[in-house]
Amino acid sequence: MPELPEVETVCSGLRPAMEGNIINKLELRRNDLRWPFPKDMADRANGNRVIGVRRRAKYILIDLSSDQTIIIHLGMSGRILIDTTNKGIFNYNSNIFEKHDHVIFYMQNGTLITFNDARRFGAMDMAPTKALDKHWLLKRLGPEPLGNGLNAEYLFNRFKNKNTSIKTTLLDQLIVAGLGNIYVCEILFSSGVSPQKNTNKLKMKEIERLVKFIRSVLIEAIEAGGSSLKDHRQTNGELGYFQHNFTVYGREGENCVNDNCPTIVKRVIQSGRSTFYCSKCQR
Repeated sequence: MPELPEVETVCSGLRPAMEGNIINKLELRRNDLRWPFPKDMADRANGNRVIGVRRRAKYILIDLSSDQTIIIHLGMSGRILIDTTNKGIFNYNSNIFEKHDHVIFYMQNGTLITFNDARRFGAMDMAPTKALDKHWLLKRLGPEPLGNGLNAEYLFNRFKNKNTSIKTTLLDQLIVAGLGNIYVCEILFSSGVSPQKNTNKLKMKEIERLVKFIRSVLIEAIEAGGSSLKDHRQTNGELGYFQHNFTVYGREGENCVNDNCPTIVKRVIQSGRSTFYCSKCQR
């Protein structure tokens, strides 16, 4: 499942291709993805200029000049690819697309933007831009991990009554938006915090380290184009490469990366997800 760095990487690729440009035609090549497309979605998008492309948690938000916003979730296998070879200028030939190319944005300058999703766990919706904070997908999300809303005091207040593991707590989108399994494993290792530690047992100094490494790990991953374990691609089709920097994720049975630590990386299951950690370096 793409996490915050992968979604931010896609947004970064979409901005120069979409912002300021007009959607000549939005082609929906089926009636639904994870759920049906909104009524008249294509008609509501056609002819509108893209005002901005941004991210909220794991969602891509495309703001239109009509004061409507297209909401995109990539799901497990969704990817967005950009073709700037001008095949989109007055060329609505469906034969040029692949089987799982479900949504096509024909931009006025000829750019083609394709949403491909083999498993169809991705989703799209459309809502008034001013009402996004009330949209059912977005209204209960916690603060952005790279924004000012996330700080040690906020986490301390949210953590103090949580009698669950810190790993499970950080995956809760109502507490922090956008974190997923891969990066929580990496953040906890960098912070020196055991994933099995009860959330309400964390001291302020540990929480301050968590905030520090939430930011640094995510920024490093974004700069690396995210992690490509199976389906993730950048909008130019290239793989992300942060997976080459993993310290614990996917490294069960391998040596800890810390110097002078002889411990082997372990894997446990928490809330149905694999957790990787070093039992010596993380307390």
